[in-house]
Amino acid sequence: MPEASMFGQAIAFRWRNGALHAITHPSTTRLDHLLGIDRQKAAAVQNTEQFVAGRPANHILLTGSRGTGKSSLVKALLTEFAARGLRLVEVQPQDLVDLPDVVAPLRGRPERFVLYVDDFSIAANDKALTQLKAALDGGIEEPAENVLIYATSNRRHLTPQLKSDNAEHRWEGEELNPGESTEEKIALSERFGLWLSFQPFTQSQYIDAVRLHLTRLGVSDWNDETKVLAQRWALNRASRSGRVAQQFARDFAGRQSTP
Repeated sequence: MPEASMFGQAIAFRWRNGALHAITHPSTTRLDHLLGIDRQKAAAVQNTEQFVAGRPANHILLTGSRGTGKSSLVKALLTEFAARGLRLVEVQPQDLVDLPDVVAPLRGRPERFVLYVDDFSIAANDKALTQLKAALDGGIEEPAENVLIYATSNRRHLTPQLKSDNAEHRWEGEELNPGESTEEKIALSERFGLWLSFQPFTQSQYIDAVRLHLTRLGVSDWNDETKVLAQRWALNRASRSGRVAQQFARDFAGRQSTP
């Protein structure tokens, strides 16, 4: 059982080896650093605003393309709402079997806790599946009023889509209905009350992100040559995203400061 004083001294925690550990240097990502996801930001902020105010709020599932800001958005919510009692607890997907033990010391505390599960995917027969369903929808134990789950995933239904699932589909009149395996997977994702989808960046969004990151790194000069280099960087990575924009900015800024 963690000491009560730990919750007053830290705003972020990690569940590891069966215990909560305070994170000494939590991320300081800010909402205004995240471009191209205004709709997702607005929905997540509204939900979290309700949560910290003690009003009803939903678990959130953030899905979509890699590097588009899913994880950064969750971290930015902590920066935004920490002063109002929000706390973030990072739980690795393989540790979801420990969910009852994670929630136990949090229940009834005045702080509001978001359990942050990053890059989440789970096998259909995983033992963690039962614990996650109970945490999301309530089992024999009433869910903790001050705990929500915010999970990010590249898969909308959280579990791998197998070839064998298609064989279970059946026709009923003119309608094609999924089999039991597919229904089970959909049922898991539907336990999250709020779904936020993240799309690949357009070229314009990518360039805006590059300029933002360059400015944050102290590079104020912007010209056509820099833009071409940024586009070439994305082409070589076969991806346009906020993450790729940040990586280019770091490389470019680093080269500029080289003697």
